[in-house]
Amino acid sequence: MSVSEQPARAEERVFLVVVDESPEMRNALRYACRRAKRTGGRVAMLYVMDPPEGQQWGAVVDLMRQEARQQAEDVVARHADSAATLTGQPPTIHIREGKSRDELLKLVAEDRSISVLVLGSASSGEGPGPLVTAFTGKLGGQLRIPLTIVPGALTEAEIDAIS
Repeated sequence: MSVSEQPARAEERVFLVVVDESPEMRNALRYACRRAKRTGGRVAMLYVMDPPEGQQWGAVVDLMRQEARQQAEDVVARHADSAATLTGQPPTIHIREGKSRDELLKLVAEDRSISVLVLGSASSGEGPGPLVTAFTGKLGGQLRIPLTIVPGALTEAEIDAIS
């Protein structure tokens, strides 16, 4: 399921950010917004909901989906406001259900206006994060667009200086 607002014009560069609650996502979003503003492009945001687990009754699964959808909309709305402030225009929003990497690949294949994927790399010692690991490894060849990785340890001033 995908919700899109304000589709991009063909000539615009669209910077896609995967939205979640991680601290490094904020750096990726800031970088994408600053690059979009400087290049006359737009920001697109993808939030992927986990599918309900287990074999619950249909009504329970429906309720779980509704709650997950509401949470997704709340998270995306909060970050969409930040993106609009930084770029001067609302981002395109996509909300889907499934595995993040699978839905990300599907969206990039479906939406030809997306021209750059921007991911944040975790600054903790736990590794760069699952999407960065996947797309700098075996899945990297499946991307038709460039991947920009923004280090999670950068400050806002450092991001502003390089974007």
